[in-house]
Amino acid sequence: MTDSASNETDNSPTSSVGPGEEFVELFSRHQRRVYLYILAQIPNVVDAEEILQETNIVTWRKFAQFQSGSNFFAWACQIATYEVLRYRQRKRRDKLQFSDEFVQRIAVDSLTRGDDLELRREALVFCLGRLRAKDRELIQRRYAPGENGKTTAAHLGRPVNAVYQSLGRIRRALQECVTRRLSAEAGQ
Repeated sequence: MTDSASNETDNSPTSSVGPGEEFVELFSRHQRRVYLYILAQIPNVVDAEEILQETNIVTWRKFAQFQSGSNFFAWACQIATYEVLRYRQRKRRDKLQFSDEFVQRIAVDSLTRGDDLELRREALVFCLGRLRAKDRELIQRRYAPGENGKTTAAHLGRPVNAVYQSLGRIRRALQECVTRRLSAEAGQ
C-alpha cells in the first residue's frame, strides 16, 4: 500500500508491535514528505529543518492521540501546519512576509502535487522494471551521479549519437508507459 492517496489510511502494524515501534515505522515512512510539505511553505532550508524537528517532537508527544489505522501523513502535516504558523508568528519582524492565507494555499497545493509526484514516481519505478535489461542499464548509467551522455557512451564503447538515440527511444517508451499506468490507476 502506498501513501499517495490523500484519503488513504495507514495500516497499523500487528498488535504485537508497541506504540513506540508503530510511531517509528509511520514516522520513517512519511518523514521525507512531511519535510517537503514544510519546505513548500518555508523557503529557507535551515528554518524548514528546524520546523521539521519541532514537528517531530510534537508528533511524538501527541502520538497517543493519533488514531491507529488513520492517515498518519495527513495528521503529521496538520501538526506541521501549526508549527509553520508558530514559526511565522515569531518571524513577523522580518520585512517580507506572505499572508497566512497565501501560505495555506501553497501548503494545500504542495500536498496535492506531492501526491501526484508520488504516483508518477511509483509509475516510473513500475515502468523501469518492465524495460529490457540493457535499456534499464543504459538509463541507470546515464542518470548516475556525475554521468552524462558522452561519459555513458565512452563507458559502453558506443558512439555518442547511438547512445542519445537509444536514450530518446527509452524516454519515450517510459513516458508512454507512465501515462498509461496513471490513466489505468485513475480509471480504477
